[in-house]
Amino acid sequence: MTDPIADYLTRIRNAQQAGHRIVEIPTSGIKRKITEILYDQGYIFRYKFMEGDGPQGVIKIALKYDMETKEPVIRKLGRLSKPGLRKYAKADNLPRIINGLGIAIISTSHGLMTSKQAATENLGGELICYVY
Repeated sequence: MTDPIADYLTRIRNAQQAGHRIVEIPTSGIKRKITEILYDQGYIFRYKFMEGDGPQGVIKIALKYDMETKEPVIRKLGRLSKPGLRKYAKADNLPRIINGLGIAIISTSHGLMTSKQAATENLGGELICYVY
């Protein structure tokens, strides 16, 4: 696998389209931090890091759906920077997703954070993905 972050996003997207409540994803440090950001921003219901028998553990993510319409809370998610084409942005040029209603996840020198947090701390970095 050449792009584990794209695989992470695709597993979430596929699980939502199939109507699953829980999705299991192989873990890594960056996937853990993205999961924590999604939870803090209210896009997922719950998560649990489980250590497995193999060299890496598993992240169990409970997906969040709207109570009335049964639609997933995450409408769209996608990769911004890819292994073949890295995208970077300065602190004054960070993207706004859906005019501020969505989030962009940025890899900065202070770790992964949303574009809003990076703008308040005046940090730029690599554009990882967007969620709304």
